[in-house]
Amino acid sequence: MAHNFKQLLIWQKSMDLADLTFLYCKDLPKEERYNLIDQMNRCSCSIPSNIAEGSGKRTKLQFAEYLSISLCSSYELETQLLISERRKYGKQELLNRTLNLVTEIQKMIFSFREKVASEKAILS
Repeated sequence: MAHNFKQLLIWQKSMDLADLTFLYCKDLPKEERYNLIDQMNRCSCSIPSNIAEGSGKRTKLQFAEYLSISLCSSYELETQLLISERRKYGKQELLNRTLNLVTEIQKMIFSFREKVASEKAILS
């Protein structure tokens, strides 16, 4: 693959999202440690990890599939953040920042995935 994942804006913003998610989770109730907190932290790490892993695959189609996995992890994280909001966990301002960044990243991944997939179609 021709992509250096560290130079991809979606990877950089996804790393920021992981940092923000970990920060948000610090204020959640301790009884959520092995439930919601662990799940949110795993999802937030999965997003940039799958972008990085996909960038090393041999074909653009494989890379697009890893971008899909990353996108799915972002939807999972968004759901868990919304569950936290319903339970009135954490700091609302930090939650809003995290949710906004998730939405921004989802749009970016979706667009980039479409670009990568269409490059595959053109090359075929």
